[in-house]
Amino acid sequence: MLNKLIQKLKLSKLRNDKRGSLLLFVMIFGAVAFTVIITGVASYAIFESKASNRKQERDEAFHIAEAGINYYRWHLAHNPTDYWDGTEEEPGPYVHEYNDKDGNLIGYFSLEIDEPLPGSSVVIVRSTGWTIVQPESKRTIQVRVGFPALTDYAFLSHAGMNFSFTTIVHGKVHSNGEIRFDGESDSWVDSHIRVYGGGHPKSFWRYPVAQIDFYAVSSDLDDIKDAADDGGIHLSSSGKEGWHMVFNGTSFALYKVNTLDCYHGDGRWRRRWGQWYWDGDNYCYDIGTETFVQNYNIPANGAIFVEDNLWVQGVVDGRVGIGVGRFPVQEPYKKIIVNNNLTYTSHSNDDVVGLLAQGEIIVPYEVPTDMLIDAAMFSQFSKIYRPYYIDDVKNSLTIFGSQISFEGGGWKYVNGYGHVISGFENTNHSYDGNLKYYPPPGFPVGSVYELISWEEL
Repeated sequence: MLNKLIQKLKLSKLRNDKRGSLLLFVMIFGAVAFTVIITGVASYAIFESKASNRKQERDEAFHIAEAGINYYRWHLAHNPTDYWDGTEEEPGPYVHEYNDKDGNLIGYFSLEIDEPLPGSSVVIVRSTGWTIVQPESKRTIQVRVGFPALTDYAFLSHAGMNFSFTTIVHGKVHSNGEIRFDGESDSWVDSHIRVYGGGHPKSFWRYPVAQIDFYAVSSDLDDIKDAADDGGIHLSSSGKEGWHMVFNGTSFALYKVNTLDCYHGDGRWRRRWGQWYWDGDNYCYDIGTETFVQNYNIPANGAIFVEDNLWVQGVVDGRVGIGVGRFPVQEPYKKIIVNNNLTYTSHSNDDVVGLLAQGEIIVPYEVPTDMLIDAAMFSQFSKIYRPYYIDDVKNSLTIFGSQISFEGGGWKYVNGYGHVISGFENTNHSYDGNLKYYPPPGFPVGSVYELISWEEL
């Protein structure tokens, strides 16, 4: 009996010892686990704090870089041709301090400026910002700014304009007069007076809008003349009817036009004293005979100035600005006649043709049934058009570029029934997006830089 009691006491003690050991183990494990958890939470909090600080410093670096962009856009607004940060053409990058609102130095921005390519107004500005706390975390922003040219318009005229039912316009239209628009457009049709007609969509019609000052924006052909004398090509009077350029890629053949062919315009045949005679308009804009002179390469600066009437055609590979006129300016103004297709080698590259005349820009009688013109055309004091030739209707005219004229113009003549009786039955006008900030040599541009693109590098 006594032995049984002793055994029970030993068993009870053993159980108590095990419970105590288990409790001690739980306490030790719990303490370790708690320490690990606390350490982990603290480490995570420290990591998050550092990551947050790093993000804050990177965000601050971005704002500093942005401040650099804003500074240089302001600088260009006051010094449009300073691409060296006021250092008299010392090479960059140009580093500036950046202070907070209390005047404390918190970082720096570094500027790199790429000046425009020849013939372009586009300036590229790159600004890299960083903080003094975390200088290794840098952010870079790049913007492109440029002066918009008048070639931003498919049509721009000081006079009123008419667009027929068979006209399609891709690009902006502006007239300081009124516009009758019966065609189709995919951009703004703006008039200082009013827009009316059966065209569409009417949601794109805007009037009255502010006039564009043609006297202020008229191209200064004297600039092209100076450029032609400084590395370009300058042709004086031919002594005959004018000059004829036939482009073939990067070169052109020059001819002297000796005689002209004439064709009847509005009028009728009459008989007098047994003889028939034409009583009406005659237009002598077609080449009769000509003499080859020589071949030229397109000059590196693209500038050609002609002091005579000019006929032009062919395929152009490169950038060309052709000015036609006389100084001092006097009437009759010299003309440009596009007497056959004038095209680029490709619409997707940097081929550009500018035709600038003090007088008219004309498409004559002897032209293709389906005609193509790739060019920005500017008539400083007159119009861009095809004369009314009696009983002569061509199928189509496609123009890729801009038409800017003081007196307007037109490509077709419509009777009271809406039928085309002279000119081109179908006309398609498309704006060339390459011309807005990369116009042909000599074309007028604006005086305020516009933001073209913004990106983080």
